[in-house]
Amino acid sequence: MSTTGRDLVRRLRLLLVLATATTLALFFAYRGVHDDTVPLSTASTPGIRAVDTAQSALRQANAVVRETGAEGDTSGEFLTQVSVAQQSLALAASENVTGLAGRHDVQTVTGLIAVYSGWVERRGREPEGSPLRAAFLHYAEKVLGLEAEAGTEGDIMSRLDALRGEQLAEARRQAAFPWQLWLGWCTVGVLYAALCGALLESQRFLRRRFRRPVQLRLLAATAVCAVGVPVLAWQTVSAHRAMTDSVAEVRVPPAAPEAIPEVADEVQGALADAGFWASLSDWILLGGAVVVALTLWGLWPRIAEYRFRGRR
Repeated sequence: MSTTGRDLVRRLRLLLVLATATTLALFFAYRGVHDDTVPLSTASTPGIRAVDTAQSALRQANAVVRETGAEGDTSGEFLTQVSVAQQSLALAASENVTGLAGRHDVQTVTGLIAVYSGWVERRGREPEGSPLRAAFLHYAEKVLGLEAEAGTEGDIMSRLDALRGEQLAEARRQAAFPWQLWLGWCTVGVLYAALCGALLESQRFLRRRFRRPVQLRLLAATAVCAVGVPVLAWQTVSAHRAMTDSVAEVRVPPAAPEAIPEVADEVQGALADAGFWASLSDWILLGGAVVVALTLWGLWPRIAEYRFRGRR
């Protein structure tokens, strides 16, 4: 008695289970990496760069105060740099990298900048040679956090350093590859190899039993798996490398103000296509459905043929 019908049913069940399991494992493993690429490129790193820009602008503003006389303390350059700092902090708050606590810190720093500017303005209203000028500058720089005894909690620079540290920690979390992702991608590799092997074995079985050189539907299912999974895996490796490089670029504040835009361009270039590749996660489910459909389409007619023979 022929066992071809039962053999076909077993192979179909195995292929359907492997195709479904591989699709789900790939979907969650892929999203585990790519769901963080977009927020890293559009929120976390821009938020860090915004804090760097604010700190740099405030240092330049204070340098203007020290270099100019009474009539120049609130000059256009000083006000421009303060405005740049405030706009950068508004951007850092809008990115919402560290949530409500981060926004609260930005609001506090914005208020302290107003206090700092107020001390500078009071210094500028004092005549040249007045002892109050040095006192007001001392108070202003104490609020700013550039004095030798500054750096304690509460001044502007210390708060911005703390905010930057929290943003950097979030960026590192997004760029990390924890053991759960390693386990997920190892599972994808095992299931992918098993699925491709089962598809090839089914092809050989059909060719031996039915003497057809190629079963086109199973061949198409094999091609979808053989091409799709490696491409997505390679792109995931590339995306993770770009994320790691981006975090490395912003790990240390740029030494010079003109270096901040250069770092921004490098990070943006590394993750330029993050949104496109992240959007492909939904296509993984569609690809899995195509593999399942092609497998059913390829094997079910043969199974139905043997069932019809059995009823006769």
